[in-house]
Amino acid sequence: MKIKLLIALVCSQFFVQNSNAQNSELISYFKNSGTKVNHVDSADYIRVISMPEGMSTLYNVAEYYKNEKIKFSGKSSKVEPLTYEGTVVHYYPTGKRKEIIPYQNGKKNGDNYRYFENGKIYLHATYQQDERPGMDYLIVDCMDSTGKVTVKEGVGHYIGYDGDLKRVMEQGDVKEGQRSGKWTGVTGFEKGAMSYTEDYDAGKLVSGNSTDDNGNNFTYTQRMVQPSFKGGLAGFGRYLGDGIRYPQWERQQRIQGRVVISFVVKPDGNLDDFKVIENPNDRLTAEALRILKISPKWQPGVFYGKVVRVSYTVPVAFRL
Repeated sequence: MKIKLLIALVCSQFFVQNSNAQNSELISYFKNSGTKVNHVDSADYIRVISMPEGMSTLYNVAEYYKNEKIKFSGKSSKVEPLTYEGTVVHYYPTGKRKEIIPYQNGKKNGDNYRYFENGKIYLHATYQQDERPGMDYLIVDCMDSTGKVTVKEGVGHYIGYDGDLKRVMEQGDVKEGQRSGKWTGVTGFEKGAMSYTEDYDAGKLVSGNSTDDNGNNFTYTQRMVQPSFKGGLAGFGRYLGDGIRYPQWERQQRIQGRVVISFVVKPDGNLDDFKVIENPNDRLTAEALRILKISPKWQPGVFYGKVVRVSYTVPVAFRL
């Protein structure tokens, strides 16, 4: 029997029946980092996906903070992976809107608006689904928290904040809506943070120089390079398909399931720190772990020119 192995970067979820509703709902629990957890007590927010209504083919997606206030609302054409369609809205824990983003076929497309928690608008950007080099959006207007304009109609000085619009992360000049000239910034505020200076031409990164917290310097032309198996995901799929041995008893009993394992791709390309996220069957899981632990070296991830440890999640579906 041929084993089918499905590989994707996804979050696992489970169905429950809401006794007070007519439709089934898909409920998941997450940390702010996006990591799925099994219990609401360990979660920072809750995601609820409900079935399409009426003649619609789109699933309703809502996320809630632990204080029960809405965190996110939108619609998706798929449950896994979520593929947003139309306008989605992010909210602050206070209930005030944080960001409005239009989507088409799962990609941002159109006018995006972000707001400070005081209700004043921070950014108006336009996403375009095309093959332009550089950024995938144009900066139209940008204001500070008092309402002072720093970028108007694509020209000015942009100030970029963290996700909560609390701390400045980067800044630089904008021309025709795109990054131009020298930009400076930092990547974080904990240990491992890096400061950087970059040069742009019409939105395209020409070169970058970064310094880590130990004073080491790096150069780059691409901010982030994800770790990869030789041959990419297709090559990784072939490696698993050729190497996995379906446990005999499970095959005889026609036991199937999806094993989800996270691991770290180390700077030397070796895999480490394996964690089982979904365990449908002990022997299926043991086999998935075995083949991952003997994997050839990967091409490591690179972050602002520095080779770093990167977490990776792989679901492996055993099908007969």
